[in-house]
Amino acid sequence: MGVPKNHPKITRRTTLQAGAIGLFGMNHLSQVSHAADSTNSTKSVIYIFLSGGLAQHESFDPKPEAPEDVRGDFGVTSTKTPGYQICEHWPLLAARSDKWSVVRSLTHQWNEHSQGHHIMLTGRSQIPRGFSGSRPSETDYPCIASVVNGVLPRRNKLPAAAVLPEKLVHVSGRTIPGQFAGQMGSEHDPWFIEASQFRSSSYIHGAFPEYGFHRWEGPTNPENYKFEAPRLSLQFGLKKDQLRTRLSLLDQLDRQRRDLDEAQSVRQFDRFRQEASNLLAGEGVHKALDVHSIPVDLQERYGKNSFGWSLLMARQLVEAGVRMVQVNLGNDESWDTHENAFPNMKNYLLPPTDKAVAALLDDLEDRGMLDDTMVVMAGEFGRTPKVFTFKGAKSGKPGRDHWGAVQSVFFAGGGVRGGGVIGASDRIGGYPISDPHTPEDMAATMYHGLGLPATAAWYDKFDRPHQIYHGQPIASLF
Repeated sequence: MGVPKNHPKITRRTTLQAGAIGLFGMNHLSQVSHAADSTNSTKSVIYIFLSGGLAQHESFDPKPEAPEDVRGDFGVTSTKTPGYQICEHWPLLAARSDKWSVVRSLTHQWNEHSQGHHIMLTGRSQIPRGFSGSRPSETDYPCIASVVNGVLPRRNKLPAAAVLPEKLVHVSGRTIPGQFAGQMGSEHDPWFIEASQFRSSSYIHGAFPEYGFHRWEGPTNPENYKFEAPRLSLQFGLKKDQLRTRLSLLDQLDRQRRDLDEAQSVRQFDRFRQEASNLLAGEGVHKALDVHSIPVDLQERYGKNSFGWSLLMARQLVEAGVRMVQVNLGNDESWDTHENAFPNMKNYLLPPTDKAVAALLDDLEDRGMLDDTMVVMAGEFGRTPKVFTFKGAKSGKPGRDHWGAVQSVFFAGGGVRGGGVIGASDRIGGYPISDPHTPEDMAATMYHGLGLPATAAWYDKFDRPHQIYHGQPIASLF
């Protein structure tokens, strides 16, 4: 499984010509061929990533009997599952607990954002050699989406994995590591769909435009906010006549390659170029990226905001043939609730998430897709057991700090049983006390949900195999 051994050598000239696909910004299509024995499964995964770190107490593991400085400001609500309570601000998910389960005992040792992002986006608990929290590196472990992109075949000429609605870029301007292919090579980077066209040099977060907020100042929205994935032929400033010009240029490059000495490499390049052209010109992908032409009532069920539109787009992409979609719900570190935590979660974060995820589950079920589409939701870590106001808090209101020791992870669909509670944290929600699981187990569960066998591997340019599974699927979910 994966890229086969003894794949043909690709010459420098071929590599340069393949780079011409970059004229379309589609370098991720220029990769070595997939194994002939790749799974024919139609199973898919939607990974909802809550950058900043979702508090376990204010989501799926409340502690109503704990002291006030542990339980926080929120109450609980009973779910459809007898005896199971969650945060009061998840009413729609509570009413659908028969469709999902939660792991209350996922744990790792890191409390810093960049490390946590790398761990939870790659499914690897250790930090690789050469890691920098300031920038991505070619020594980083490949993200889960890149592994999927590298080992699974395309369906309907679409990339196997996509990330939306934006890359995770810190307010300081640094790009967060862990969301790229790293050791696999950039040709396996996922397809980034930049639909949320907003970058802030301030701490403005939320589900724009309905639920935008400044972390300590309150409600705010960027002016003229637009959620839109431009047509691929226009994404890089190209009009249809310009697209024809680029394709003509590729034809010219073809004519100049007659000195290439390896026919198989040439055939591969031809196929990759054709795939890029098909993706750019095809109407199916453009339809999948268009959320605003969807009936208004369905848009409103998801929420006419970046959270709702993102999950609606994810469902459409899965339906169109993308095998894995990572959805970053909230621009970088929206869920970093150090201060002013309870007003921000109550007013701007929990309601649009509850609404959008509930609508996604309903929509997948209505379309007969839920059994074959696993939905996973997690952040880079949990939050501290105790509420406190940290020194320098500009709002003067309390929150919780970073906490890798335990977090709650949500699973639905793809064979996951409903109403399950796997593992437990201690009485203050600080550490696992039963059935602890790791990011490796979470990633293995996702690979299992995609139908990948335990022996799956990807191969580097030296034909060295790299195992994909580094943990065990969480069997009690199924």
